Amino acid sequence: MDTHRRSVAKAVSYRLIATVITVFIAWFLTGQMSKGLQIGLIDGLTKLFGYFLHERVWARIGYGLPRKAPDYEI
Repeated sequence: MDTHRRSVAKAVSYRLIATVITVFIAWFLTGQMSKGLQIGLIDGLTKLFGYFLHERVWARIGYGLPRKAPDYEI
């Protein structure tokens, strides 16, 4: 299971990359760098929080994880 610090680090690194992409797309579509930065900032912060929550929920779900070996076998 990931720690909270690891979930935060993963969320931040992913969002930095994705936010830069969003800024360039918004800049391209609007023709204004300031609009691109505003859209990128709002999008990045919102999705950073959403990704962190998503990670923490999945950290509690056992789906797809290997089963724990029994403490003993006969």
